[in-house]
Amino acid sequence: MRAQTLSEARWILLILALAATAAWFVSAWLAFVFATLFLFTIAFFRDPDRAVPADPNLIVAPADGRVRDIIDMDEKEVLKMKTRRVGIFLSIFDVHTNRAPIDGRVVYRQHHEGLCLDARDPDCPEKNEAMTWAFENSQVTVVVRQLTGAIARRIVAWADVGDQLKMGERFGMIRFGSRTELYLPLEAELLVKTGDHVSGGSTVIARLPE
Repeated sequence: MRAQTLSEARWILLILALAATAAWFVSAWLAFVFATLFLFTIAFFRDPDRAVPADPNLIVAPADGRVRDIIDMDEKEVLKMKTRRVGIFLSIFDVHTNRAPIDGRVVYRQHHEGLCLDARDPDCPEKNEAMTWAFENSQVTVVVRQLTGAIARRIVAWADVGDQLKMGERFGMIRFGSRTELYLPLEAELLVKTGDHVSGGSTVIARLPE
């Protein structure tokens, strides 16, 4: 269990621990419910190490979850060009840490206020609260967008503009079910399809041309 990730749950865990203790004097079943929620929260904030590919031409998943859609579209905020967007839906059972898809420097980070629609809602990418990131190296600039969901209400940033990150290195997380989008250059060879389950920092999403 990684301390930085688990610390994001410190107040939730404290409240649940106090509630379980107090409930014990009222009802053992109620105490059991709070204890179960305590253990679920610890499981949700798990943050395992991952085997990260060494090939610099690869782009890895920025999040755990299921590939919900793959769409060619204009990325209007950073790149301002047509890209291939890979949308990843994170259920409450997925690891919610976000990881750098390439070796590169953080060249952009911008938070956007918005709604908290269900992350599976087709309007979610346009209307939900989000944080947009751009990672750049000598080969490519890749955009990642974190989106809140109906349950996820907090986007956490651990990296700043100017930070140099390694592929697979953690840069933030989204608390409880959400969506993460990866914007790729069209010339990158896509290696996943809709419906695939991917692991952040480990699953190869695409390969850049030599």
